[in-house]
Amino acid sequence: MSGLSSIEQAAVEHVAQAPMLARTEAWTAINSGTRNLAGLATMADLLAKAFSILPGHLALVDPAPAESVTADGRVEAIRHGRHLHLAVRPEAPVQMLFTGHMDTVFGVDHAFQTGRWLDDGRFNAPGAADMKGGLALMLAALEAVEASPLAGRLGYEVVINSDEETGSFGSRGLIEGAARGKVAALTYEPALPDGTLAGARGGTGNFSLVVHGRSAHAGRNPEEGRNALVAAAALAVRLSEAKAPGLAVNPARIDGGGPNNVVPDLAILRVNFRPRDEWSISLARAAIERAASDVMASHDVHVDVHGSFNRPPKPLDPGAERLLELVREAGGDLGIPVAWKATGGVCDGNNIAACGVPVVDTMGARGGAIHSAEEFLIPESLPERAALSALTILRIAERGQI
Repeated sequence: MSGLSSIEQAAVEHVAQAPMLARTEAWTAINSGTRNLAGLATMADLLAKAFSILPGHLALVDPAPAESVTADGRVEAIRHGRHLHLAVRPEAPVQMLFTGHMDTVFGVDHAFQTGRWLDDGRFNAPGAADMKGGLALMLAALEAVEASPLAGRLGYEVVINSDEETGSFGSRGLIEGAARGKVAALTYEPALPDGTLAGARGGTGNFSLVVHGRSAHAGRNPEEGRNALVAAAALAVRLSEAKAPGLAVNPARIDGGGPNNVVPDLAILRVNFRPRDEWSISLARAAIERAASDVMASHDVHVDVHGSFNRPPKPLDPGAERLLELVREAGGDLGIPVAWKATGGVCDGNNIAACGVPVVDTMGARGGAIHSAEEFLIPESLPERAALSALTILRIAERGQI
């Protein structure tokens, strides 16, 4: 390792002693799927105990209200778990934000519940890479920072939410509030297996279009009915045709229908948009409005639109580029090659960037096959990436800027 000061070298040695792998193994043994409130409560308590080793004020925060559209067209409240929030030295001259999530995509009824070691040394477990390994190395990096003489220059907030995998609807406000006034942010989504980071990200929007028609007997008086299922299919086709360069559109599901002898009076179209920039969002909004208006007129139905663009696009602006270069410089001094590329995926980094805060959102462990039963963590990446975080944080604290 070249170019490290004695303070930085001490931090690297400190993270190497942290029980990151043991924490990861223990945390992956807890099912914390986004809808498993009991599992999330257990996970939140474990994280609160682990992160309480850091100074500052730690609290488990109730989620903000959130809603979803059910398969029968009702709008109902969604329950989420509590979020961990830690605030350390708010009076310090340099302020940063660190975020992660405790939820996974694996529910209590999913077959993937336990971890195992693969023959090639990788650890296959639910949430091992995404992102319980990332939480373990985040904590190790912050412990090393707290042991440094530079700690007094740095204040920070940590937010670990319980609903990232489903859009952070119950935690977005908490994250945006924590981002306020921060010089930079690090988020602990997994890096690719070779260590590549995410650069620019597109955005995402999820919508449920509820179509209300009129029921009738399919044989006796079908002409008096207004087929909501057919209207929803027409909506899907129209929206699919709205795709454009920089805007992907995916009509994903239609709920509704009923017995063969009844003209269906209700259907719900679920559709996902992936805009590259704000202009693409305006195109999508116009397409939704136009398609709903046209289908209501041509099929004599009513359409209610629910949803939002909950993850804004995250372009690589000058601040983000400076932060990535700082991470690359730190990696070079640690002997870790750092590169990045654009991705179509989204995360809380999108929302942090929209607050005007430079963020690198793949500072977590190296791993892959996330969101599948083949998800794996490369265990040697835990001390490697924790050292990368610690060095990046210390250099920001020392310089007072990125």
